[in-house]
Order: sequence, then structure tokens, then C-alpha cells
Amino acid sequence: MHPNSIGSDTMTLATTLTTLESLKAGQSATVIHLAPSHGHGDDGADVSRRLMELGFVPGERIRMLKRGLPGGPVAVKVGQSTFALRRFEAALISIQPE
Repeated sequence: MHPNSIGSDTMTLATTLTTLESLKAGQSATVIHLAPSHGHGDDGADVSRRLMELGFVPGERIRMLKRGLPGGPVAVKVGQSTFALRRFEAALISIQPE
């Protein structure tokens, strides 16, 4: 095994990760990580925790159903449920597109 092979595999994975807000309508992905939320005027609520409670957990398959106007909400399917997320919420969800 070549000593750099692990590093190159890691680099390949890192380059395929993005956030849910950048997924195109009709595309599917797997949730990899949720970033902690910081403010956003949500009365101190932990947005990341709430997203996890809705089903946005690492390993879960999701599908972008529809994108609103630029800066507007996105419609995402998780399991059998559909949710509208604000763009800053979608930006907290790291994904690996399929």
C-alpha cells in the first residue's frame, strides 16, 4: 500500500462534501454533519438540535425537492416527511451528494 493512499482518499471525500443549501432540485445526498448554530435571531433556540430532531442526522438520505427564490426557503424530503428550511438552516447541514 502506498503511504499517501489514505491521504488521497481523504482528500477525495473532502472535495465531495458541500452543504444542503447548494444541492440542486431533484438531487439526493447523505447527511454527514450538522454544524452548531450561532444566533440567527431564533430566540436562542438551538437550530442544529431542532434539525436533528426533525431527522437531519448523519447517515440519513435526503432529497432536495424544490428551491425557492434566491435567498428563500428550500423544500427537502427526509424519510417520509417534507420540510421547508430557511437557507441559513440548510447551510448548517454538511452533505455528500449522490
